[in-house]
Amino acid sequence: MDDGKFPEGFLWGAATSAYQIEGAWNEDGKGESIWDRFTHRPFTILNGDNGDVACDHYHRMHEDVNLMSELNLKTYRFSISWPRVLPHGHGQINEKGIDFYNRLVDHLLDVNIIPNATLYHWDLPQYIQDAGGWPNRDCADWFAEYANLVLNRLADRIPLWTTFNEPHAIAYNGYATGTLAPGIADYSKAYGAVHHLLLAHGKTVQLFRQEGYEGEIGTVMNFRNYLPASDKEADVAAFQRANDNWMSIFASPIFKGQYPVELFEWISAHKPHIHDGDMEIIHQPIDFLGVNYYFNREVAFDPNGGLLKLSMTPVSSQDWGYTALGWEKNPGGLTKVLLDIKDRYDNPKIYITENGCAVNETTNEGGFVDDSERIKYLQAHISATQDALHAGVNVGGYYVWSLMDNFEWAYGYEPRFGLVRIEYQDGRRIPKQSALWFSNVIANNGLIE
Repeated sequence: MDDGKFPEGFLWGAATSAYQIEGAWNEDGKGESIWDRFTHRPFTILNGDNGDVACDHYHRMHEDVNLMSELNLKTYRFSISWPRVLPHGHGQINEKGIDFYNRLVDHLLDVNIIPNATLYHWDLPQYIQDAGGWPNRDCADWFAEYANLVLNRLADRIPLWTTFNEPHAIAYNGYATGTLAPGIADYSKAYGAVHHLLLAHGKTVQLFRQEGYEGEIGTVMNFRNYLPASDKEADVAAFQRANDNWMSIFASPIFKGQYPVELFEWISAHKPHIHDGDMEIIHQPIDFLGVNYYFNREVAFDPNGGLLKLSMTPVSSQDWGYTALGWEKNPGGLTKVLLDIKDRYDNPKIYITENGCAVNETTNEGGFVDDSERIKYLQAHISATQDALHAGVNVGGYYVWSLMDNFEWAYGYEPRFGLVRIEYQDGRRIPKQSALWFSNVIANNGLIE
């Protein structure tokens, strides 16, 4: 890696998810998802927004893939909508639904873009939620059935597979705090969901190996860089609980076959019920670990800090400020996270599967967006990734979040994370300055001055 160059074959891409961009929420046989139900309930989403239309990618997929090609993307990370493929969560496949993804994959390959498919990015079929959702152990088997159907139809052309995107958000935001769909607040259900998500992951990896599919399979986690607020014993212990609860509880069962012992002692009655053989199923070798990175938090003991008795404060690097959402900017935290994974889990192959920021932006008279703030952010984080590579971390690719502005969950359409601006009134796609800059990074395979 000389003069800012990355290793040959390094994958440069952008990421999206089905509910956030597809729209067509009830077309061509698609079933209702928990996000359809959640966003149609009053007072759940900022400005009352929903993903009914979103970026209308379902109808504009061909145009979007052509745009990806124009921007030099080497790879595209997308998710498959479980209820679009299986409207009831299991049973008969919806041929029109799977045909959409067949056409997407074929067109990506036609323009030499490597597909990277995520099987689950939060949009559980409502039928499955009505049967208990992720706190129901049966959900692991239903997911494996869904994964089997999708792999059978698409694995011959997709070389990169992810089981779950950010299981902590699925379990905790969906079932502990209720801030995301399905909007349930019950810690016991949340920790049950943690275990069943991991069990579903393990069963799917087993299936992938048994069927002899070529390519790589892994999972994606949102790794945060945590720092103790002080060297006081209470703050250090709170910092450890934060690490265990948001990261080790997911990574350690996969890589080491065990849950964090001290955390499980702390959560006590909320611990999930683990059956004989479960940990062996979860502890399957994976081909890569996806890392989503946004947050750098200082952790302190807080007697009023909920179940874990802690509070977290966003910490930006000096002179960096905060994003349009008030999120911190701390590129060095990414290097630290990657080095920590290397040391803890025997240097697995890593893809940076999401990294980006929301920016307050406006168009000029011609509709163009000069988002230099985003360019500065991405440049610093790509440089931080390269620092980790120089330190021996096995990083194979970097995906910007996001390809396009989209529905940002509880924030609705207000935040804009995209390399491409979406004019929601008419659906126009407008590449921003950051898109042109990132295209040049890809062409040069690195940060070239």
